[in-house]
Amino acid sequence: MRTMFVKHTEHFLPLLVVEDDSAIRELLEEELHDAGYATHGVSSAEEGIALLSHTAVSLIITDVRLPGISGIQLLQQLRHEGSELGIIVITAFGTIDQAVEALKLGADDFLTKPLDLDAVRESVFRVLERQRMAVSQATEVGHFHGIVGKSDAMQALFHDASRLAKSDAPILLLGESGTGKELLARAIHQESLRHDAPFVAVNCASIPADLMESEFFGHVKGAFTGANEARQGLFHSAQGGSLFLDEIGEMPINLQAKLLRALQEKTVRPVGGEREEPVDVRIIAATHRHLEKEIEQANFRSDLFYRLETFSLRIPPLRDRGPDIEHLVFSLIDKHADAQHKQIEQIEPDALHCLLHYPYPGNVRELENAIMRAVTLSEDGTLRHQNLPERLREQLNQTSAQNTATLTGEVLSTPQLPTSTAAAAPWPSLEEVEKRYIRKVLEATGGNKRRTAEVLGIARRTLYRRLEDSSEEP
Repeated sequence: MRTMFVKHTEHFLPLLVVEDDSAIRELLEEELHDAGYATHGVSSAEEGIALLSHTAVSLIITDVRLPGISGIQLLQQLRHEGSELGIIVITAFGTIDQAVEALKLGADDFLTKPLDLDAVRESVFRVLERQRMAVSQATEVGHFHGIVGKSDAMQALFHDASRLAKSDAPILLLGESGTGKELLARAIHQESLRHDAPFVAVNCASIPADLMESEFFGHVKGAFTGANEARQGLFHSAQGGSLFLDEIGEMPINLQAKLLRALQEKTVRPVGGEREEPVDVRIIAATHRHLEKEIEQANFRSDLFYRLETFSLRIPPLRDRGPDIEHLVFSLIDKHADAQHKQIEQIEPDALHCLLHYPYPGNVRELENAIMRAVTLSEDGTLRHQNLPERLREQLNQTSAQNTATLTGEVLSTPQLPTSTAAAAPWPSLEEVEKRYIRKVLEATGGNKRRTAEVLGIARRTLYRRLEDSSEEP
């Protein structure tokens, strides 16, 4: 039974296969593609070294016997340069001495020919898992108090957030819904000198307007009907710490003036009270609204906006975060598998494609909800594309349909000729159209013959035969 291991790696980068036997190299690449990994294949160590100079990979699988520089020499060179890449070496059957030498030089594992493909997948998974476990999440680059982000945009955001955290000035967090504004607010609090004091979060859109002032500033006994006893507000609850005001654009205009006063004077007056009470609270506010437009429509005070906007941070939408999507996918699979006491060991390539290429208008929140659903519905340790929400699956179907339409148009395109000369038009034969179409689909799937056969609706054995017939042509 084919096993497709989930890549529990730090970077989720491609694998490099160094093998001069093209048949073995293609077989290895195809099996690794089926297991959900991207690959680069080269026929010599020299080509591998050239590729590594400009392309990042997470693991190398190399044969020992290669033309020119050997696999052992490649291993020596990489370890001498301080590379910590995972390296698996392939040796001929019975050459245990070479395997021992490779392990002494720093290889992570070795495989013997003839190759056992299940052993290949297990070795790759094992080496990548060891790499992941070797890096503590607490010190891992790309995490800011639990927020995942290796992209340049997120690294810049973490840098700015860390600097601003050290001050007591208010901060305004901007960004689309679902980008993780509350997570960033909590991270700023944890990074600040107030980290031992309370962090209190409130969604301004969830509090009825007539109760909002009491919720924020508290009230004295008898201040209004039902106020049978005095009550402290959110400012007092967050005393010494941070108060996170999510969706501040929903705050009524009259309360905005009192919030501004609290920021300026560092005092609040409970509803029905006669005296100002001192408070020591750092305000972190957030909104997905365009506050300048809200000011133009008299829905938001300009003086409060300028007070908050002095230090503002914009969280990029998920679609602009590039490599973070793949990192988030596997981190969230781990998170929800652990929460549900499940072991997710496999992920279908189509499921991975859906998760990596969907545009996520709901950002990280939508991605997490999709993965939580998929993990919940998964069985036998396999996360399948059928487990994903329908909108993600539709995206895959649309992409496949568009690719098919584009490929068909490219293959069948021919110059338009006058009707009178139609009989002499250079129409390709049906056999030629089929061969061109197969080559185009193979190219579109990145050389994945299993996926190509699925798109064409033929058996993989049939595909191999037709490719062999095509390669025999002069």
